[in-house]
Amino acid sequence: MTNLQKMKTAVIGYGQISGIYLENMINQFEILDVVSCGGTNIHKAEEKASSYGIKGMHMDEILQDPEIEMVVNLTPATAHYGIIKQALEAGKHVYTEKIVTPSLAEALELKTFAERQNLRLGCAPDTFLGAAIQTARHVIDHGGIGKVMTCHAAVNRDMGFLYEPGAFTTKPGGGIGFDVGIYYITALLSILGPVEKVSGFADNTQSTYVVENPSSPHFGETLETQNENIMIASMRYKNGVYGTVNFNANTIWPQVPVLTIYGTEGILYLPDPDRFGGKVLLQKKGMSEPIEIPHMYGYGENSRGLGVAEMAWAIRQGRPHRASMDMACHAVEILNGIVQSSETGVTQTMETEFERLPGLPEGYLDHYLGRSQEAALI
Repeated sequence: MTNLQKMKTAVIGYGQISGIYLENMINQFEILDVVSCGGTNIHKAEEKASSYGIKGMHMDEILQDPEIEMVVNLTPATAHYGIIKQALEAGKHVYTEKIVTPSLAEALELKTFAERQNLRLGCAPDTFLGAAIQTARHVIDHGGIGKVMTCHAAVNRDMGFLYEPGAFTTKPGGGIGFDVGIYYITALLSILGPVEKVSGFADNTQSTYVVENPSSPHFGETLETQNENIMIASMRYKNGVYGTVNFNANTIWPQVPVLTIYGTEGILYLPDPDRFGGKVLLQKKGMSEPIEIPHMYGYGENSRGLGVAEMAWAIRQGRPHRASMDMACHAVEILNGIVQSSETGVTQTMETEFERLPGLPEGYLDHYLGRSQEAALI
């Protein structure tokens, strides 16, 4: 007998990212009862589902099942709007992979529709809930680097090595800013709060690529891209902090992530925000080398699905969920603001904002008393 009311959950989408989501949601979170994996191709859905001992279903069957409370949308960004809208119309809570939609207007429409239906809509990335970024936020919130003044984020990739013909990374919403930069933008938003103004450049400096990866079945083929491969910007946060971003898809692989926050009393070096763990380094005045700050939170391993579980707990407890649509829409507006600034030469003032919700409670570290780290989500 248990007082835990699990949330029946179904996944729509069976691509590469679905594996780690299904693995974690089934095995790591008590609040979730994952019952199916589905999509428009029932054969692919059944093949993916069979690997995890759940049922493969057509998307329509999932939406019509009254016992399924929440849908996790893992489809490409170009399909997000239609699938999210259908799931909300079917009365389901929805958690979606990033980016919610490349279009701010569509993202805001979905947010408003969910609110009117009294349904929850959450959005990745959820890496900001992981051990590293939560620890970094704790250091900053407790004055560890003094008054925050500036921040910088940068990521590089060699997309000629990573691109595949027809892949979502070649289409709108799959560029270096909207697909990868979103991790850096979201991490900084979770720590520093909303942005007030953005100014920058976004460009597709090389629209044609040759697939360079010898292990790819498309090796040597030529493909076209429809999105940005360079995004450079400066921004001012509402709290007075200034920041810069440098996202570049035409350099080297492997990528070298940079995420740094500068304060009056120290500098904080954060790890790759596409991951949940990694080293958090603090360099104070007078130090020739930074010191590592131990993680003070759980979920330091690949914990994709963490945002889903946190939202499920929030629904059960009647509180706001942290991977909120307000923050997701604000991130979309920032990215689109950079594009608009590039096109017009005018600094863009943000119209959306979000409430910076409390961080997770300290402690509940990985592997302590089984799954006790989930207690931090309650």
